[in-house]
Amino acid sequence: MDSREAFIALNLIEGVGSVRARSLLEHFGDAPSILAAPASELLRVRNIGADTAEKIAAWEKTINLAGELKRIADYGCHVLIQSDENYPAALREIYDPPLVLYVKGDINAKDKNSVALVGSRMSTHYGVETARKLAYQLAYVGVTVVSGGARGIDTAAHQGALSANGRTIAVLGTGLNLIFPPENAELYERIAANGAVITQFPFNRPADKQSFPIRNRIVAGMTLGTVVVEANLTSGALITANFATDYGRQVFAVPGRIDSPRSKGCHELIKKGAKLCEGVEDILSEFEYLFPASNRPAAVSETGVLPALELGENEKLVYDSLDHEELAIDEVIRKCGLPSSAVSVALFSLEMKRLVKQLPGKLFLRNR
Repeated sequence: MDSREAFIALNLIEGVGSVRARSLLEHFGDAPSILAAPASELLRVRNIGADTAEKIAAWEKTINLAGELKRIADYGCHVLIQSDENYPAALREIYDPPLVLYVKGDINAKDKNSVALVGSRMSTHYGVETARKLAYQLAYVGVTVVSGGARGIDTAAHQGALSANGRTIAVLGTGLNLIFPPENAELYERIAANGAVITQFPFNRPADKQSFPIRNRIVAGMTLGTVVVEANLTSGALITANFATDYGRQVFAVPGRIDSPRSKGCHELIKKGAKLCEGVEDILSEFEYLFPASNRPAAVSETGVLPALELGENEKLVYDSLDHEELAIDEVIRKCGLPSSAVSVALFSLEMKRLVKQLPGKLFLRNR
């Protein structure tokens, strides 16, 4: 048995979580040695009681590891453990990182720059449109959007990122094979093709009151910050925000109507110190080191390190027509020789890529 199989087995044993597993690893050195140990030796480990020791010692009688490995292969997913290069580095830093991550799709180096975007399942039109817009704008500049795959704000966040041809990751509170909500089956396939659907739970594990907070800690733990778009005072999105605070990550909250219950949670977060988020710039400004001046284009050919900063033909023409002095949109149209509709689209794209700034009165200039 190799380490990966041993960690999958440990993850299947009830009562062996990340914290106990850390104590066991400190004592035995590796996962296969834990599974080979007798109960008497397991009892010598801190935080391991008689019940847990017996479950580990008798794991072969109660755990069908071969069946789980077959399900993993048949489903076309793979399992990451903490020693893997693609296991999210930020997630390793939390107090109780998952022993394993079941992954449909792939997690890669681009996902180091990721932001969680979460909110209520019972969302309003305002919340859904705001989530889609923010997710689109984040994904467009190369930020991976992470959410929980649920109805409402989560679904809108994933859809927005996919609309920008960006990366998005859905973290589930069930086994990978249990699609919840069922209407998101096609969405999950699209997410897996443009990012990943992940969970720490084994196959056939249904949702319960514990699984979603466990899921929420992964959402907060693997990201640079958490944006709450819409939430009432009992929303699970506030649990995600609390985890983010505990992990020392930035928390953002989108304000809403003062008479809407769906905004109460966001307003409460702002009162407690979350950054008020009125647009994507409020998020990106907190992570300025991801977009330092040295990575921004001094010329059109130098478009920075993020793939999303590649310029299309119209974008180059519009960018070349601008300078560090503001120009009216009519003057931009005249200088670049493109139709007004094409110029408007290009200017919007350049704004999203943070290369161009719009001033009041439809005036534009290059970002310094």
